[in-house]
Amino acid sequence: MFAIASPSSSSSSKKYDVFLSFRGEDTRRSFTSHLHTALCLRDIETYIDYELPKGDDISQSLVQAIQDSSISVVVLSQNYASSRWCLNELVQILRCKEHQGQLVIPIFYQVDPSHVRKQGGAYKEAFVEHLEKNSEKVKEWRQALFEIANLAGWDSCKYRSLFIL
Repeated sequence: MFAIASPSSSSSSKKYDVFLSFRGEDTRRSFTSHLHTALCLRDIETYIDYELPKGDDISQSLVQAIQDSSISVVVLSQNYASSRWCLNELVQILRCKEHQGQLVIPIFYQVDPSHVRKQGGAYKEAFVEHLEKNSEKVKEWRQALFEIANLAGWDSCKYRSLFIL
């Protein structure tokens, strides 16, 4: 499904091969858990948020895990944009892409990539709420979603057979 090199063929000194970013309520018990298992079975060192050490400062631990990863796979689902946490994580991922050359692979899971790019549908509704509660970050989040939607990735609507899990 993905062309991700195993650690033995990678020359990177990163702690993780892959960082998984996703909206837990949408995909944790379905697509993302299957993806995580598939990557681990191929000896691809994969970070997923339930590996957070208990008692750690979650935000700093996640930032560190993103920085310590060669690749970020972002599972963009229907409610991804409703999570300020996911949007802040995405901004950090794109900073690592820009400054460290991290590879970023978007997966559009049961969401139209144009809704992500143009913030339509559920993404539009999420930003209505964000504007009311956290308007200072909205411009940055919108730009991050636009940027990731313009990267080559996987669309579950086009590659349906790969996403039946």
